[in-house]
Amino acid sequence: MKAAMFEAFRAPLAIRSVADPACPADGVVVKVEACGVCRSDWHAWRGSDPDVSAPHVPGHEFAGIVVAAGSAVTRFRPGDRVTAPFIIACGACPDCLGGDATVCNMQYVVGFSGWGAFAEAIAVPRADYNLVRLPDAMGFDVAAAMGCRLTTAFRGLADRARLVPGEWLAVHGCGGVGLSAVMIGAAMGAQVLAIDVNRQALDLAQALGATALLDASGGQDVALAVREITGGGAHVSIDALGITATFHNSIRGLRKLGRHVQIGMPLEEHATPPVPLLETVYARQISILGTRGIAASRFPALLGMIASGRLDPGRMIARRIPLSAAGAALAEMNGYGAAGVTVITNLAG
Repeated sequence: MKAAMFEAFRAPLAIRSVADPACPADGVVVKVEACGVCRSDWHAWRGSDPDVSAPHVPGHEFAGIVVAAGSAVTRFRPGDRVTAPFIIACGACPDCLGGDATVCNMQYVVGFSGWGAFAEAIAVPRADYNLVRLPDAMGFDVAAAMGCRLTTAFRGLADRARLVPGEWLAVHGCGGVGLSAVMIGAAMGAQVLAIDVNRQALDLAQALGATALLDASGGQDVALAVREITGGGAHVSIDALGITATFHNSIRGLRKLGRHVQIGMPLEEHATPPVPLLETVYARQISILGTRGIAASRFPALLGMIASGRLDPGRMIARRIPLSAAGAALAEMNGYGAAGVTVITNLAG
C-alpha cells in the first residue's frame, strides 16, 4: 500500500510503498478514506514527541471502511463505516472499566505508538472496545475533521469543565481544536470569546458562533482584556495551543472559581511553565484541568449533537488534499498563518 512517511525528523514526507497492515485477532483493518492533518502530527514530525522514532508514518484522525476483522471481533465486520479515538484503550483495566479510557495505562496511541493513517490502510487493535460506527449520512471527510480536535474539545468542555449555558468561555488559540471549542461552546449555550493573533482564524471563529473576538497581536495584556470583555473573567478558559504565554493568559483571565482546561499539548520548554499559585489557584480559587482525547463510549453524545444540526464539523474544513500534499501541509504548521482544518481525502494520490 501507499503511505506518506518521513525518514528523518523535519524531513519532507515521501510517498512510499509499504507492507499492508496485518489484522490483529482482536482488531480490524480499515481502508482509510480520509485523515485529518493535525498539529499533533506536526509535533511528531518535528521530533517533539518521545514516543515517535523515524522512519514514521503519521496520522491519527482517520475514517474509513472495515476490510478485515480478526477472529475475536464480535461487533464489527467488513463493510462497516468507522472511526476511532486516537487513544486505543485496553478495555479491561480499572481505568477503562470506570469509564476513564483516556488514562488507560496500556493505551496504544494511533500514529504515535505505531505507524498512523497517512496511508491507504491501518490496523486498529481492540476493536470491540474502541471502534466507533459512523452514521451513514456522515461523509468520511467530516468524520476526519471531527478527529481528535472536536472530540477532545467536547470532552474538555462537557465532561471536564462541565460548561453550562450562559457562562463565558474563553478560547485561547483558534486552530482546529480551538475552533472546535468555539463551535461546541456556542452549541452548549455559552458566550464564547475567541482569542488569536490571526485575523482569518478569528473571522472563522465568529462564523462558527463566537460571541466576541480578541485580536492578541497588538501586545496588550490579554488576560486583562479577557476580564474586561467578560465582565470579570471567563468562567471556563481553554489553552488550545499548549504554549506558556497562552497558559498564563488563560488562567489569569478567569474569574474567581473559574476552570482552566489544558487542551493544547505543552512540549519542550512549554512542558513546565511557572504557575502563579498565589494569584490564581490560591486567591482566585481557580481549577486547572487536563484533558486528552475521548473514550469511544462518549462518541454517541457528540454524534447526537451533530445529527441534530447543533454542530457541523464540515464547516471547519478549509482544504481537502491528496496524500502527496500531506508533507507540505505539515510544513505549513511551522507558522500560525493558516485557518481551518486540512483533510486528506485521496489516499492513493
